Amino acid sequence: MKVLIVGSGGREHAIAASVAKSPKVTKIYCAPGNAGIGQIAECVPIGAMEFDKITAFAKENAIDLTIVGMDDPLVGGLIDCLEAEDLRAFGPRKNAAILEGSKAFSKDLMKKYGIPTAAYENFDNPEEALKYLETAKFPIVLKADGLALGKGVLICNTLEEAQEGVRSIMTDKKFGTAGNRMVIEEFMTGREVSVLSFVDGKTIQTMTSAQDHKRAQDGDQGLNTGGMGTFSPSPFYTKEVDEFCQKYIYQATVDAMAAEGRPFKGIIFFGLMLTEDGPKVLEYNARFGDPEAQVVLPRMKNDLVEVVEACIDGRLDQIDLQFEDNAAVCVVLASEGYPVSYQKGFPIKGLDSFDGKEGYYCFHAGTALNEKGEIVTNGGRVLGITAKGATLKEARANAYKATEWVSFENKYMRHDIGKAIDEA
Repeated sequence: MKVLIVGSGGREHAIAASVAKSPKVTKIYCAPGNAGIGQIAECVPIGAMEFDKITAFAKENAIDLTIVGMDDPLVGGLIDCLEAEDLRAFGPRKNAAILEGSKAFSKDLMKKYGIPTAAYENFDNPEEALKYLETAKFPIVLKADGLALGKGVLICNTLEEAQEGVRSIMTDKKFGTAGNRMVIEEFMTGREVSVLSFVDGKTIQTMTSAQDHKRAQDGDQGLNTGGMGTFSPSPFYTKEVDEFCQKYIYQATVDAMAAEGRPFKGIIFFGLMLTEDGPKVLEYNARFGDPEAQVVLPRMKNDLVEVVEACIDGRLDQIDLQFEDNAAVCVVLASEGYPVSYQKGFPIKGLDSFDGKEGYYCFHAGTALNEKGEIVTNGGRVLGITAKGATLKEARANAYKATEWVSFENKYMRHDIGKAIDEA
């Protein structure tokens, strides 16, 4: 079968690598892809938001399955466009992708169906938000309602910080139209855990747990990014936590979406906070996390294409989802200055160091080919260096060892990815 993957980051490279292992697959395309994806798939110069072109390409090339990796095209309705032309596609339709597309919607959904989450209020008007803050308890969390590349969340310790945050999101439109509406919610404390899941509209099967590191600098300092690294599994995601979440969060979310007439087929990413009062939902995403996919997919035993097709066909309950009894750590190599401003176009050396090395992966996030045919940096997050190990500590040591194999000018990374492992 022929598979088209939509997206251009490390997540899509991880998806492509898993799809390539399926004996069912004869050809992989990626729109638009990147230099690393281009080594296992044919990249086509179509943007992820060019729905008409993607649909036409899928029809003309008799694509059997399209997997949409990115949030923007899912929230924008790409799955609906493909299905309207009788094309098989994996991901939520527009009316279900709102679970990620609107934080106000997801918070209201959780309140209505009793799914544990932080207390909150939604605001369409900056003046009302500022007035609310005058009686609020700090620290407090401000969230732009729409998609903001994982950066539209501000944690404010003082009233002054929060007032500036409201102006930044709603008045100055720092995150564009994502800030037309805003959620203000209580600040929760505890361990963060990410759990990805496959959903077929009624059945949910969760994958192995993971934990992301959002801040740009060591010690969780600096600005929020799209993610500077991750590890899997989380030692804090215990059997008791899993049992609670299966009962009160996971299936409850799938049932709630179905009850709202928005059946969800695809990936639900649960961002959880393990509080003193039990697990609560921080956020939902409607697709594989990035860089969570880079540590979860390499540990999956199943044929990804088989699982995806079961979700589309509503027979996920027939799949025995299994993961390796090991661990994986991903360290993101970024461009110095990310997430604010950075230079690109620098040649990357040492990529062939990964050839033939079992348990080591170099997922391309922001790379391109220059006129000389060299692979060069082409984004804030450049590579996701992933390694497996028998334990988290071993995987972490392997991943950091592998970061030394590649080099490029202005290479930057955090040095404490998975440090929480040492405290578990």
